[in-house]
Formats: sequence, C-alpha cells, structure tokens
Amino acid sequence: MKLNKLLQAIMLSAPLILAGCSDDDDSSGPLGSDTRALNFVRVATLPVCTQINADCDTDTETAAEIVDVSEDGKTLIYTDSPRGVIGFVDITTPDAPAPLGTLDLAGEPTSVAVKGRYALVGVNTSASLEEPSGELAVVDIASRTLVTTINLGGQPDSVAVSPDKAYAAIAIENERDEDIDDGRIDRTPQAPAGYLVVADISAADPADWATRNVDLTGLALIAPTDPEPEYVDINSDNMAVVTLQENNHLVLVDLASAGVADHFSAGEVSLGQVDTAEEDIISQTGSLSNIVREPDGVTWIDSNHFVTADEGDMNGGSRGFTVFNTSGEVVFASGNQLEHLTARLGHYPEGRSENKGNEPENAEFGRYGDRPLLFINSERSSIVAVYDVTDPRSPEFLQTLPAAAGPEGVKAIPGRNLLVVASEEDDRGTFRGAVNVYRYGEQDATYPAIQSTDRNDGTPIPFAALSGLAADQSDTSRLWSIEDSAFRASRIFGLDVSTTPASLDREIRITDGNGVLAALPTVGAAADDNAFDDTDLDALINDDSTVNLDPEGIAVASGGGFWVASEGSGTVGDSSRPVESLNLIVKTDTQGVITDVVTLPDDLNNMQRRFGFEGVAEYNGKLYVAFQRAWDSEANPRIGIYDPATESWTFVFYPLDAAESQNGGWVGLSDLASLGDGRFLVLERDNQSGPDAAIKRVYRVNLATATAESTISKTLVRDLIPDLKATGGMVPEKVEGLTVTASGEVWINNDNDGVDDNSGENQLIHIGNMADL
Repeated sequence: MKLNKLLQAIMLSAPLILAGCSDDDDSSGPLGSDTRALNFVRVATLPVCTQINADCDTDTETAAEIVDVSEDGKTLIYTDSPRGVIGFVDITTPDAPAPLGTLDLAGEPTSVAVKGRYALVGVNTSASLEEPSGELAVVDIASRTLVTTINLGGQPDSVAVSPDKAYAAIAIENERDEDIDDGRIDRTPQAPAGYLVVADISAADPADWATRNVDLTGLALIAPTDPEPEYVDINSDNMAVVTLQENNHLVLVDLASAGVADHFSAGEVSLGQVDTAEEDIISQTGSLSNIVREPDGVTWIDSNHFVTADEGDMNGGSRGFTVFNTSGEVVFASGNQLEHLTARLGHYPEGRSENKGNEPENAEFGRYGDRPLLFINSERSSIVAVYDVTDPRSPEFLQTLPAAAGPEGVKAIPGRNLLVVASEEDDRGTFRGAVNVYRYGEQDATYPAIQSTDRNDGTPIPFAALSGLAADQSDTSRLWSIEDSAFRASRIFGLDVSTTPASLDREIRITDGNGVLAALPTVGAAADDNAFDDTDLDALINDDSTVNLDPEGIAVASGGGFWVASEGSGTVGDSSRPVESLNLIVKTDTQGVITDVVTLPDDLNNMQRRFGFEGVAEYNGKLYVAFQRAWDSEANPRIGIYDPATESWTFVFYPLDAAESQNGGWVGLSDLASLGDGRFLVLERDNQSGPDAAIKRVYRVNLATATAESTISKTLVRDLIPDLKATGGMVPEKVEGLTVTASGEVWINNDNDGVDDNSGENQLIHIGNMADL
C-alpha cells in the first residue's frame, strides 16, 4: 500500500476507536485492507412507512425530512411532518436499519438536533400563517418520551445545537403567504416577523434551560421588516449562521451575547448553459442573469467559512451552492456544476427547468479522518453531491450518491464512517419516504451506473427515461438504449459497458428526413373519434424532421441500423384517452434516419389499448415484438412476429403471472431478447415499486416451435428482486430493458420516467452470463 493510502487508513480508523465500536458492530472496521479509493456506498434504504406496518402495506403518507443521530451514532431521529411525529431508527447494523417506533407531538415537527441524551425538536403549532406559534420539544432518546416543552413564540423551521452543547439556536421563520406577491421579489411585509431563539442548554436539567430572542429586522434589503429565518448552523466558536431565504440575506449571530455580529446579502448569480424552458427536451443552451441566491440549508466547513445550498425561488432558480467567508465574501460559487452533473447522470428534472432546475436544498459537512467533506442535497434530482473542501476556494467534486425521492435532511456521522440522508417525498404509487444510509471506506463507488460524455459545446449529453436495451452483436462492450415519450425529438443512445460506470457516449436523433413516417396511412377505428388521422400524424413529426415517438424497445438490425418499437398512445372507444398514435416498428439507418415503418393489421389497430408495444428483437430475418398487456377481452398479451420478406404478421399469446403485490396493480411485459436459437428471454414486471414490488422476472420462451394463436409456455430464469435490492435502494417500478450480448452476458436497466415523480435513479445491471443463469 502506498504511504498516503496507509495514512488515510490510519486516520479513518481513529474515529471508530473513539466511538467505542464493539466487535458485533459490523458497520465498518479499521480501513486499509486494500488499495481502492475512498468512497461512500449506499448500504441500505429504510422506507419509514415500516414504522406503521412492517411490510409498508399502508396508504398513509409519511416522510423523513430532517434527521440527526444519537451521540453514540446508533439511533437516528427524524421528523415526519405529515404524521406529526418523530421517528426513531436503530442503525447499530447500518446495512439493516430497524424501525424503533415514533412519538406523537403537538403539531408539525420541522427540525431535530441532538444534545446528549435528548433530541430537541422544533414543533410548529400555528393555527394559521397570521397566528404563528411553536415549541421546542425535548425528548429522551432512550425511552422515546417527551420530557418537556419550551414555548418559542413563533413557527420554528430549523434547530441546531452547538458543538460544545452549550447552546441551541432555533430559526423562527413565521412563514409568509407566498401567494400574496405571486413571485415578486419586492415582497410585501407580513407580520409577525421571524427571529432567532438562542437557548442556553448547558444545564443538565432541561427545566433549567433559558431562551433569548434575537431580533433580525432591519437587516435585509428585501423586506427588511419581515425576516424569515430558514436554516441555522453553529461553528466551534459558537457563532451561528442564519439564512433568511426569502430575504436573500445571511446573518451571523454570536450565541454568547445573543447579538448580531454581522450580516450581508447572499447576492446574485448569473448562469450559462442551463435549461430554462420546459419543452420536453433537455437543452442546456439557456442563460439566467442576476438571479438571487435565496439560500436554504447552510453548514459551516471551518470557523471562517460556510456553505449555502442555494435553492432560489425567484426567476428560474440559482441552482447551485456557494462558499462564503465570515466577511460575506464569496470565495467559491458552483455556477452550473450541479445542472450539468445531474444531466450527465440522467437525473436532471426537465419539468423543473423554468423553476429551480435541480434545486439544491441542504448542505452538510463532516471530517472523515483528515478529509473535510461537503455534502449537497439536490431535492428535485434526488442525489447527494460529495466534495472535498480542503481548499474552500476550490471544492473538489468526488462522487454522487443516489437517494430516495426528495432528499431534505443530511447528517454526517464520521465517528462511524457513515452518512445518513432523509428523503421526504412519499406517494405509494411511485415512491416512499425513506432514510438512506451510506458507508465510507476503501471501496469502489457503486453509483452512477451510467454517465454521459460531453457534446462538442462542452455540456454533457443529457439523458433520462431510458427504456429498451439492445446488444450490439458485433461489439460485446456496446449496448444501445432509447428514451421514451418523456421527451420529444426521440433519441437512440450508445453505451460503452467496458467502463465502470458505463459511458453513454453516443446520441442519435431519430428523423423522418425521407418522409417515410409522413407517408404513413391513417387508420379508421370502431368509433370515428378514435381514428388515427392526419392531425395525430402531424404531432409525430417536428418541423426539423425529428420525431416524437414513444420508443419502448430497440434492436440492432442485422443489416445495419436499428429497429425501434414505439408504443401507441390511447385506447379505442375511450373518449378520455382516445387514440393519438399507433403502435409502430420503425426501421432506421445507423444515423437514425427512418427507412421503413411497420404497423399492425387494421383489425388489431381497431382494438388498440394503450398498453401496446414494449420490446422488440430480431432473429433469423424476422421481428418479434412484445405487447405490454392484453387487449380488449383477450386473456393474455401478444407477442407479434413480423416477416419483412412477406410483410405478414403472426401472433402468439404470453401467459403473464398473476399480480402478487400487496398493493394489487397489474403485470405486463417490458422487453425481450433473442438467444439466437429460436428461444428468447422475456422481461416481466408489475407496476409496483419499493416494498410493494413483487414481480420483476426474466423468463425463457421457445418461439421456434410455437404455433400461431397458441399460448406459449415459459421457464423462470431469474428473479430480479434480489439484484435490484443489492443496490441498497428501493426496487424501481419500471424495469424496462433486457438484452443478451453475443458472448451471453445479460443486462437489465430501469426507466426513471424522466425524473417526473421519480427519484431519477438509473440502474444498469449485469446479472450474469446465460451459461450461469
């Protein structure tokens, strides 16, 4: 081992000894066992609905918003505002966090910080925005009981405890009604004003704690009579930094005297090469000028520097983070870094382009051994960016961590080489609120699974919503994928899987330059208002000849180019979801120009359902396409077999598994891949995610011996649930892509829905060789 690696290992081991980790604590051990780089790896994700039901079989909305940890590093305490509780989680074994129950509070818990045996919880008890009230609940962590409450006189938003445990600082926001000014920056003041509460907590008995209020009016240039403190953090000198987000201001408060030591505007940023239009295309060609930072979360990185997460509410969002010194000088501004990072990893939320983009929400600092690390939560992209801030003037980007949807709270636990992130978004249909646990050590990073290279203009190739997957049979290190209807101007992507992470290094626009798609005949339907007509066809083709398909499957054509299966939109006979596009197999050349279009027979088009074409494969001169679900009154979905030589179709029926999820739902097909001998792998999944996911499976079928209109048989090859859980995250709903390389390697991927009501996580997983499955 090189000397610097050895020194890092020794330094990283020290906190573990100081924390008193026992032999049965398998969270981590003394580092230095190998020479891999130091990285964080996600080891577990606990859906906090497990506090209600062990299987999360509940529709109750729950969340993990702000999180802290007991002083021994083994019990997490998080706020759950939808339920009005704080939750407790045992992380003695970080790989297997266990729910310990919840404690009901008298209102909405907004923040939590730990002092010794106690958790200090800000609780919003306001009757209305005009009548704010709140209290500090002091909770015994071991017994999970309320010890006492302290009246705060207003609505608390953030709680921090000083490193020496002598003080607590509570930001009293007294939140304004945002609808009154409708986005204006010159905000109308709304009484009562917010302020900071300083609590003297050095006494052993919370009954002896005393509070002092710090007036913050008259400081900001924006609405000076109406300060709205958002977040607070305290350094080793007992200096608090307070963000006044709506006022775009920063205040330094000396806690010993409970007086304002300094204050300054958070300033403005101007950004180039960012996406500023919500047009279903990620186009990082726009710019924003003089955008107020409006910082949200803040963290000290040393006694002279702090970092703000610049969420930015106004005029398109400030979209980054800033390092300030205590004189109010900007020593580093991240600019468009996070916008480009999230686009490079397939996490950019295009639907937020006119708002706040990736929306940085919070910041945290921790010293792991001798390495000072900064963590930035991106709320809308659901990632955590990790930086080395040895030089505050030039933070060094290290890695990106995936999180459950909407990461808000973040807590560094250096004494155990852990990091914890709380994700607040919860919707049983798509994702669950969760606590994410990461371990730091000498290990390979496991995320991202895919990252893109740069375009000629220096911006990353943006991508998301990857659907089907195909192997290049002439190059075992090359896979191909596509984006679905989450985006206009459909693209094909090339992936180099010889690198880790896989490199998305090619993008090919599908175009109708030869007018092949434009010549597609319109099709009548059982009801005139469900006909596919010229209006629908026009919507598929843009003025520049790019096309707006719903590509769900892709195959590499044996003669060159690609076959793309585009799922039809709409259902015959359904006026609420009328037919807007047909199911198509589109042939392109290697440059993406359409050379042929194949449609279904009219009798099938006239019974179309919206769950149409998914995967496509080519074998022995014929095309095989999977329908996602059964149409009309048919019992099972079809697999269509198209012979280009005779321009004829035959069909067989695929026997889907019955739904097994505790949440019901449906089961359908997502992709298929040829094994080269008339047999195929088929990807079958339910429409459930997280704890509700039950069916993510690969089956093998033999289509060489199947007769037309028969129901084929299948053989289970792989249950994918263990593979998906092995990432440390929650099981994604849309496992959409499946392919087999010429050497027999099997790959799968998921569709992240274009980061729309989705964490954005992209997984590309090699599940093994066919010889071993």
